[in-house]
Order: sequence, then C-alpha cells, then structure tokens
Amino acid sequence: MKIINSVLPVKSILKTVENQFDYVDSFQGNFVDKNGNIGSTEIGKYFFESGPKWVDKLLAFRNILVRPFGLKTSRNVADKQKMLDNFKYEKGEQIGLFKVFDKTDDEIILGEDDKHLNFRVSLFIDKQNESRNEKKLILSTTVKFNNWFGRLYFLPVRPFHKLIVPLMLKEIIKKIEY
Repeated sequence: MKIINSVLPVKSILKTVENQFDYVDSFQGNFVDKNGNIGSTEIGKYFFESGPKWVDKLLAFRNILVRPFGLKTSRNVADKQKMLDNFKYEKGEQIGLFKVFDKTDDEIILGEDDKHLNFRVSLFIDKQNESRNEKKLILSTTVKFNNWFGRLYFLPVRPFHKLIVPLMLKEIIKKIEY
C-alpha cells in the first residue's frame, strides 16, 4: 500500500478557511470499500485505533513537558477502549486532545484550540473514482499559530508529525480493508 503526499481536498470543510493556516500537510492512500459502507464515523473510529503504540508514550511525555506552560493535555485514560466504545463521533464530543469540530458523510474534522496553537485533522473520503468501491482517504493536518510559543512548540513536533501521520493512514486503510 502506497501513501503519498497530497493536498487539502477541494471539497474539504477546511478548504473554506485554508488561508488562515500557518501549516498544512496532506497524505493520501487508496482503499477498497468492499461493501460500500465506509463513512466518516468508521474512519474516525479507525483513526483512534491506528496510532503506533510508541505514540502513546510520546504523548504522555509531551503532557509532562507542556503541563507547566498551561497547555492542554489529554487525561490519562485507564480504559481507552471503553471510551472509544461510547464515543459517537459527533460534533462537540471529545477524546483526549481531539474534539470533533465538524462532520459530513465523507469527512470528519478533529482537533483542538489551545493558547499556543489551534490544529485540525481532516479525514476525507474521496469518492470521485468511477468505481463505487475504490476510494481515496486523505488525512490532512492544519495548524494556526496563536503566538511565538506555538511556532517554537511546533518545531520539534513537525518531524514526528510527518513520520506518524503516514503510518496512521496506512494502519487506517489496513483496518478498512480487513
């Protein structure tokens, strides 16, 4: 399975405010929706189940480092699976640092607003192929820096982000197809 660099989809909810971002990246992979029933809720579910295990440790370390600066942190969740089972992937719901900002049949927007930066993650299903079952999944991230600390914070985050996101996208697609 090949994951490639892409662009923010023209039909993405985030495209309407694109010029307001300081950072944007997108990665894309193709998948086969065998039963034609994969939508944004399923993609959102797979997103939360697809992170490499070492990312959880990295986020825990991040939380320790940023807590003294008053940045938002995700709570230590003892039973993550129970939270995921009860999560409906609807606008306004939140798990950890990820709030659902918007949702359509083909896209879910996750993210958070904090004092140093605001970020959004778009999981967009592109159904433009003639085949009903062959689709693209485009995972886009946008960041708006709110101050100099946001820029400074993002410097060491960026290389990890560019490593983690394609791995997650690959894992999401594996979950869809199996």
